[in-house]
Amino acid sequence: MARHFGTIVVGAGAAGLSAGIYLARARVKTLIVDAGVPGGQLVLTHAVANYPGVAEASGGSLAATMKQQARHFGCQIQTQTGVRFLDLASSPKRLELEDEGEVTADTVIIATGGRPRTLGLPGEDRFKGQGISYCATCDGDFFTGMEIVAIGGGNSALEEAVSLAKYAAKVTIIHEFDEFQAQPWAVQAAREEPKVEFRMAQEVLSFEGEDALSAVVVRDKHSGKVDRIPARGAFIFIGYAPSTEALRGLVDLSERGEILTDEAMATRLPGVFAAGDNRAKRYRQITTAVADGTIAALSAIEKLSAA
Repeated sequence: MARHFGTIVVGAGAAGLSAGIYLARARVKTLIVDAGVPGGQLVLTHAVANYPGVAEASGGSLAATMKQQARHFGCQIQTQTGVRFLDLASSPKRLELEDEGEVTADTVIIATGGRPRTLGLPGEDRFKGQGISYCATCDGDFFTGMEIVAIGGGNSALEEAVSLAKYAAKVTIIHEFDEFQAQPWAVQAAREEPKVEFRMAQEVLSFEGEDALSAVVVRDKHSGKVDRIPARGAFIFIGYAPSTEALRGLVDLSERGEILTDEAMATRLPGVFAAGDNRAKRYRQITTAVADGTIAALSAIEKLSAA
């Protein structure tokens, strides 16, 4: 017989864990399921310094605390467990989990988050794990004493470039525009780091090397000059794509593949909510993911109370 829950949360990132805390504390029988590890993209963040009430912490430690809180209130958490099938239109909702089979719930919160965007350029797939990375926290120390590049112009690109400078001999930030899209404080921090250099208005063309990455090929967008930047590592920080492929045809998505919700985090399907970076919204921060998870949980609780 399938296990039944008041709410199943798909995704154990900041949004999903926050939803789990609120749900379990309201005595809703709750299951959080995730194909990865608790924390999602949060565990890839080297340092969190703008989370209210926390002076500074690693993303991993913040995620661990959220997980502990959710479990303390009775939330069940299953990680490294993928969802093979979802029936969100049925009542109750049905989900088929890897290695377990079917579970059911009266309400579902989709908090699948996002994944790093790729450039899709020649050599990118070839050198993934052989010089190309999307996570400074995961791979920065592998490039100790080496020259590397960071590609991007947002807050993440500049913040991670500064963190990478602790390991690398030199970090060259490559950005396709003349000005950064990052906040002024992030730009200032990068400019104050002596190991960080800048290559502005540069279009990345390809990645080169033999067994591992050795250079990034760029073209100046003003002069048209093509140049090779020697680099043993290339860290790509150009944003995230929502992890919603399995939801096509089930919920309404934007042109970018983001889940469309109202202010209560409700989708068009009764009892189905979405929260976090997979949702169509303007800003994506840990605090906004936590807020989404909180609202989705309260909405689910209201839905369950009215049933």
